[in-house]
Amino acid sequence: MKPSSFIPAIVFCLIGLTSISEDSALAQSPNMGGDDLTISMMTYNIKFASPTFEPAWEVRRDMQLEMIRQYDPDIIGTQEGLKAQIDFLAAHLPEYIVVGEGRQGGDDDEHMAIFIKRDKFRLRELQSFQLSETPEVIGSGPDVNPRMVTWVRLALIDIPAEGKNGPYPQDYRGHWEHTREFYVFNTHFFNSRSEALARLNASRLIHDRVSALARFGEWTAERPVFLMGDFNCRPGSPPYKVLVKGATGNVPGLFTDTSTDHNEIDWILYKGPVKVLKYEEVKYNVDGVYPSDHNPIYVEFELTGYE
Repeated sequence: MKPSSFIPAIVFCLIGLTSISEDSALAQSPNMGGDDLTISMMTYNIKFASPTFEPAWEVRRDMQLEMIRQYDPDIIGTQEGLKAQIDFLAAHLPEYIVVGEGRQGGDDDEHMAIFIKRDKFRLRELQSFQLSETPEVIGSGPDVNPRMVTWVRLALIDIPAEGKNGPYPQDYRGHWEHTREFYVFNTHFFNSRSEALARLNASRLIHDRVSALARFGEWTAERPVFLMGDFNCRPGSPPYKVLVKGATGNVPGLFTDTSTDHNEIDWILYKGPVKVLKYEEVKYNVDGVYPSDHNPIYVEFELTGYE
């Protein structure tokens, strides 16, 4: 096992990917006017390529591509994807950059990969930590099926329309009020009945990590935080109560659920100046055949705290 760390070279490489086909990307950018403060997100357990699961991955993968293209989310948090699965989706969805490693480190084991629209966001920070007593040690936790979190800090790309001024003055040193950033956390909790304590402590660890990102002073705007994933427990459960405000947990919750009328184990939660515009459990199928054993959750937001 090796320590988890933020590796600038990797992030610089990934950021560099956004320069590919720059002219065409700029021509299609949804934020060319610099005033689009809506974002769409999807959490999706794609089901690992199990040799015993039907239909096989070779069938399911094209169905997943079609579903993703129909909904066209700006950000997708995936769970369970093995490297070959993530590589296939990434190769056929070139509008996204993809970050995240296997939960045993590198290519090994299931990935908590995040797909990010390359023409809408700039990747500012990328990190991961393990859901264990030694979070900085990748692969730590149980010998079988350790769990982890992948998280990113993203900034909206703001390109003023021709002849118009953007939110930033030409010399905007000191104008931190114009920062348009947010965080996305993606995870997959422990799944067995005997691991209830591990799920609870996973929520507590995430609670602490997100709390540490709170703004230091009033001179900076609060950055929204989004938490998504397969939590393997329902709303109202102890791990949920730790994370969600008003859920009467022992620890004050940080997040708001995007829906108060669901009983799913896949959630998208948010914190900060955000408005939910749409929530949908996606029941995509082809003639009754589903591309995974989970339905994706799709949510559209408005970032209300930015100019």
